[in-house]
Amino acid sequence: MILVKAKREALLAPLAAVAGIIERRHTLPILSNVLIERGAGSLSFLATDIEMQITARADLEASGEARALTVGARKLVDILRALPEDAEVTLQQQDGRLQVKSGRSRFTLQTLAAEDFPRLASPAGEVARFALAQSALRRLIGLVQYAMAQQDIRYYLNGMLMVIADGELRLVATDGHRLAFAASALGAELPRQEAIVPRKTVLELARLLGDSDAEVRVELSATQAVFAFGAIELVSKLIDGKFPDYARVIPTANRNRLTVAREPLRQALARAAILSSEKFRGVRLVLGDGTLRIVSTNAEQEEAEETLEVDYRGEPLDIGFNVAYLLDALNSVGGAEVQCAFGDASSSALLEFPAEPSFRYVVMPMRI
Repeated sequence: MILVKAKREALLAPLAAVAGIIERRHTLPILSNVLIERGAGSLSFLATDIEMQITARADLEASGEARALTVGARKLVDILRALPEDAEVTLQQQDGRLQVKSGRSRFTLQTLAAEDFPRLASPAGEVARFALAQSALRRLIGLVQYAMAQQDIRYYLNGMLMVIADGELRLVATDGHRLAFAASALGAELPRQEAIVPRKTVLELARLLGDSDAEVRVELSATQAVFAFGAIELVSKLIDGKFPDYARVIPTANRNRLTVAREPLRQALARAAILSSEKFRGVRLVLGDGTLRIVSTNAEQEEAEETLEVDYRGEPLDIGFNVAYLLDALNSVGGAEVQCAFGDASSSALLEFPAEPSFRYVVMPMRI
């Protein structure tokens, strides 16, 4: 039974979109598979890791009665990628197997029953719905995603907070040492809603969202988030926990203010980082009247020093930071200038970028 005949790229694009979430090792063999469903005039691919599922529709005509099967996702992706770009591909179901035919090439893959494939259940309760441009959501995610924790025992930090409030969407990420905040107007008043989206889901969204004005439709419930854009629908469970009060973390009373060109600062920090301690990655920022010295040392008593002319008229200050945290923000946020607000050597610093007025970045100091 022929499932579909199509150009290689028409099959590979949606399949590659969903296959990214599949882990290489699973206790359930079927989780290594992708669910292929043929409906009335359409073909769809669905992958899941139990916590998240992605569905992508193929941009082609698929006629015939409804059919469904599951097959090894990575093997099918690798086969399609290995075929010539303009190849015509036939997927054919026969005797519990899937045959992939193209020209003189033939591949036969084992399948598992579609009815055994797990799907995420639809959420119960109230759902908040809104939409914004894909480019806008992609930009917001790019501004904060690097600040998410990785495998922290405080599980609620291993993700990104989404807040709907006061007619805007706010994204927040923190690993306990730094915090990134970004917001965008939604153009509509909606009830306040908060959701902690898992790290893996955030990274998949950043990979799949396009840099266009095409719409992404978002649905947030108490337990799930749904993102639908183009031919893709991503459904994810949410992290159940209490995210830190980000508003209290952002300092408002830091009086020592610095304005500096972003790119020279980024380059100076990158050079100083070469001789920073591999374990602690610390650099000292030594601020004086109109100057900023960046100093780093390591266990071999080697030292790097960079001096920049800056707009600073605050108190003399010697404060240490993890250089990687500073570079993460400077690499992710554009614009010509960065504005920094400091308290004292033991207080967190606030970084703001005129090019991104809604963005806030808070970094805790470190002892060096």
